[in-house]
Amino acid sequence: MPAPARADSVRNEQWQLGALNAVAAWQYSTGSGVTVAILDSGVDATHPDLAGQVLPGIDLVDGSTDGRVDPVGHGTTVAALIAGKRDADGVVGIAPDARILPVRVLDKQNRYDDASVVAKGLRWAVDHGAQVVNLSLGGVTQSDLLASAIEYAAARDVVVIACTGNIAQTTGADLRVWYPARKPGVVAVTGLRNSSSPGQTWLDRPAGDELWPGALTGPETVLSAPAASLVGARPGGYWRVQGTSFAAPLVTATAALVRARLPQLDAANVINHLIATASDLGPPGRDDRYGFGLVDPLAAVTTKLPEVAGNPLTDVRSLAQPATGGQPNAGSGGVPGAAGPAGAGNQATDAANPVAEPEKTAANRPDRRVAAVTVAGVLGPPMLALGLLLTAVYADRRGYLRRYRRSPRHLR
Repeated sequence: MPAPARADSVRNEQWQLGALNAVAAWQYSTGSGVTVAILDSGVDATHPDLAGQVLPGIDLVDGSTDGRVDPVGHGTTVAALIAGKRDADGVVGIAPDARILPVRVLDKQNRYDDASVVAKGLRWAVDHGAQVVNLSLGGVTQSDLLASAIEYAAARDVVVIACTGNIAQTTGADLRVWYPARKPGVVAVTGLRNSSSPGQTWLDRPAGDELWPGALTGPETVLSAPAASLVGARPGGYWRVQGTSFAAPLVTATAALVRARLPQLDAANVINHLIATASDLGPPGRDDRYGFGLVDPLAAVTTKLPEVAGNPLTDVRSLAQPATGGQPNAGSGGVPGAAGPAGAGNQATDAANPVAEPEKTAANRPDRRVAAVTVAGVLGPPMLALGLLLTAVYADRRGYLRRYRRSPRHLR
């Protein structure tokens, strides 16, 4: 699909701005003062949409740059979706006044062969001022080193957001949510297709299956965001992109808006604002396809919530309320098929031939009743009764158990 020829045509094609009600959210926060680390292929700091937005970073691939050069374009696209400047044309980010800290961990094939490089990059970003981290990358294999780095970030009040991955870039039959997105505590973001039409806001459309067909999803999914028909910045211009790589930065940018608007909140409460204000999709509450629903930047920065004591994605003592969302919107690189860990996105292919989504079967559907009893057994007799009650509620097939089950499981 040809890239847009002119920067002034790009702004009109950024459907995610209307879908997420970005202009209204900017009345309360633009991400000013927040540093967002992007672990990716580097970021082109000379791109007109990013000039002056990108801090010196680090190159952990070959050490040839300070992270502000991008031989692939993937990281530049991610960066502009987060913090593209709010000027007359080109790509504008959801948090246009945030600052980008680039950490190059993906090679010229948009891949990493060793998760320890990503782990090292995450620790470096945390130690150099990152408040939010975007990981538009992953693979099927768990890494203890990367898990440790994520825990290091959480202990230092950093929000970590990752994409759930793409079917086309997953080898074999293992279609689980990618790692690190499936690490408990990480905000795992899946992707939505563009189902709006001119004059219609995204949430005004008739109910239906809004998942982008190429997106991986599962019980670890936390939030959803636009992932298809997006126009992205790249070195030398623009291109059309699709993938969960480009959904994750929209949530990352929303976290930056919250951190700028409510600087007193710790990482756990920033995450709580993201999930408790999401616009619900699918069955009521959290579900395996959409998580808590579509991220809602305006609601996230304007809704008052009671504070939680710990990350609601991991701490059963601090369960967020079921996602209800804000008011309806008012107004309007990766390498496909590449084996191994990779950036989760690519230049858009023919939309008439989307990647088919795998059929959901009983063999890969988690048994929630067993999960409820297991948790109760771990937490003691008082919780056993609660677990049995929730199991009974689920038996009536109205979905309430799924609504109140907050802690994602790591599938092995």
